[in-house]
Order: sequence, then structure tokens, then C-alpha cells
Amino acid sequence: MATLSTKPGQRFSLPEWHNNSQLISADAEHQRSASHQVRQEARALRNETNNKAKWDEQNNRTRLTDRMTLMNRWKENLDKRLADLDAEITALTKVKEMAERALQAKNLPLDVAIECLTFRESRRVIDVVRDAVEVELRKEAKMIEETKKELQQRVSAAFEQLCLLQETHQQLSCDRRCKAEALELDRMCHSLDVNSSNISFKVNPTRIPNGTTTLDQWDQNNRCNKERAEAELKASTLLRETTLVTIAQTNKDLEVQRVATEFALRKRIRDMEKAHDELKWQEQNTLEEIAEVEEDIRRLEKDLWRKMQDLKVAHTRLETRTYRSLVELCRDEVQYGLTDEVHQLEGSIRALQQKLAEAQSALNALYRQLHRIQTDIGYKANSLMLDNKCLESRKKLVVPAEKCMPEFEAFNRSMDPPFPQPQSGKLELA
Repeated sequence: MATLSTKPGQRFSLPEWHNNSQLISADAEHQRSASHQVRQEARALRNETNNKAKWDEQNNRTRLTDRMTLMNRWKENLDKRLADLDAEITALTKVKEMAERALQAKNLPLDVAIECLTFRESRRVIDVVRDAVEVELRKEAKMIEETKKELQQRVSAAFEQLCLLQETHQQLSCDRRCKAEALELDRMCHSLDVNSSNISFKVNPTRIPNGTTTLDQWDQNNRCNKERAEAELKASTLLRETTLVTIAQTNKDLEVQRVATEFALRKRIRDMEKAHDELKWQEQNTLEEIAEVEEDIRRLEKDLWRKMQDLKVAHTRLETRTYRSLVELCRDEVQYGLTDEVHQLEGSIRALQQKLAEAQSALNALYRQLHRIQTDIGYKANSLMLDNKCLESRKKLVVPAEKCMPEFEAFNRSMDPPFPQPQSGKLELA
């Protein structure tokens, strides 16, 4: 006869079974509620961060646009100021050279006046009289000396003003170059978006670099550059007009050119030609050395570029090997070799960069020396031209002064507006 078997083990009561089911249901509802809350908060956070990121990017893009507009406006202003400075430097240089030629031309009348006075000292007895001729000769000699002194002051003032104009031009050129670079960088930043290929994370991008200026300092610098350029242009224009009036007045007072000693003049021309030839030889040698240094610099730059490419390869290899997993991420011989290669390449790059800087410094020094030689050649060529003009002027002793200076008359007629004539010993400038 069959019997009912009883499975050994714990038996739960029916209320316990119901409690367990209710507990599971309650936990499920609680978890669904918590999950729903998290999902809602995540959606709200996504909307908030997306909107904030979008508006922040849009605002910064607008700020970049405004900044580029402002920078471009200042750059155009600098372009105009630089053009005005170039024109004023050219005009003042011509006036300065004109004043130098006028100053050089006053040596002949002074020598003749002194020679005439010396000759008249040989008179004897009753003929040693202070007549009108002697009075006029002494008046002429005194007038020439005063004219030379005034012209020398004008030349010195023009030279100093040219230095100030060149300094201002260099300062504005540097400021324009910086603004052009900044404008290009801002344009590149404006063109960036999330699909750009050259975006990446940077190390400490929010740092404030050394030498950073405030917006007020930037604006003050722009205004100072503008005001300085305007002041120097105004001072140069006034000086140029005053110098031209002085040259015109002295040429009206001194009607004729006088004779200088031909021996001294010819000796000066020979010395100037010798110095000029020596400087031309130095210029040729300096140009040859500059060509060799530039070739060495190109070779250094090429080697430096190659080392940088090698360093990129080593960096890439090291970085790629950092992605090895688990025990494979070991410092094996390859790792040590790549590390040593990086250190070796960095040392080579530093050495090449230092040598490149030294070569560039030597090249800059050569260019400065070349500029100095060429400037001196220009000075000597100008002086040689003035001396030759003085030598030719010996043939024009009987020619009126206004016919001997057609260049000044042509320049004076080309000025617009015409310069006012001095009245009552005072200069009235337009």
C-alpha cells in the first residue's frame, strides 16, 4: 500500500507568502519612481546644459565678432597713420636734404666775402677807409654766418624729428603687426566648431599668461599710439614748413653764390670717393657673409624640422603603448629605448634651437651692420653730390642765385597750399 511522502525543509505560511509578494511589488514601484525621477532630472539637466552651452557659445561668438570689428577698425586706423608717417618722412627727408644743400652752398659766399675783406686790408694810407663797400661786405659776412647757424639748427631739428618719426613708425608697425596676428587668431577661433578637426583638450587653458594686459590698458595704448603719431606729424609738418620758409628767405637775402678754394674742394671729393669705394667693398663682403649665414640657417631649420618629426614619432609610439592592457603594460626595453630616444631628441632640438638662435643673432647683427654701411654709403654719396655741385657752381659765379637753385623753386611750387611770406621779422604759418 502506497504512502504520502513529506519533502523535508522549511515551510512558509500563506501570510508570509503574501507579504513577500507585496514587498516585492512595493520595492518595484519605489525603484520605478526613483528611476523616473532620475530620468526627469537627467532630461532637465540635459536641456539646461545644452541651452547654456549653446548660448554661451553664441555669446562668445558674438563677442569674437565684435572684437574682430574693433580690431579691424584700429588696424585700418594704424594703416592710415603709417601711410601718413611714410609720406611725412619722405617729405621731411627731402626738406632736410634741401636744407643741407642750402647750408653747404653758403660756404662759398662766406669765403669770398672774407677773401674780399682780406684783400682790402692791403690798402695803404688814405685808401684805408671804411667805405660803403666795406660796410656791405661786413654786413654780408655777418648775414651769411647767421644764415648758416639758422640752417644748421633747422637741419639738426629735422634730423631729430626724423628720428622721432622713425621711432613712431616702428612702434606703430609693431602694434599693427600684433593686431594683425591677434585678428587672424580671433578669426581662426571664430571658425571653430564641434566638427573642427583641430580641437582638443589643453593643459590649463584658463591660465592667465604673463604679460597679459587689461582692456583699459589696451585701449590706452591704442590711443597713446594714435595721439603720438598725430603729434609727431603735426610737429614735423610745422618744422618742414618753417624750414622751407627759412630756405626761401635765405635765398632771397643771398642773391649770388661765391667761389670756394678749388684745391680744398677737389681734395674733399677724392677723400669722399675713396671712403665710398671702401664702404662698397665692405658692403659686398657683408652681403656674401649674409648669404652664407642664411644658407646655414636654412640647413639648421631643416635639421630641426626633421628632429621635430622624429620626436613626434617617438611621442606617438610612447603614447600608443600606454594603451596596452593589464600585465602587457610593462616597462620593457622598447619603453626604455623610446624614452632615451625622446630625451636624446629633446637635447638635440635644444642644441639646434640654441645654435639657430645664435645664427639668427649673427645674421641680425650682419643686417644691422649692412644697414649701417649702406646708410653711410648714402650719406657719402649725398655729400659727394653736394661737393660736385659746389665744384660746378664755380662756373656760375656771375649767375643769379635764383637760377642756380631750380630744384628748390620746383619743390616750392609743388607745395599745396603755398607757404606764407614772413612779415615784420615773424613767421606766420598756415
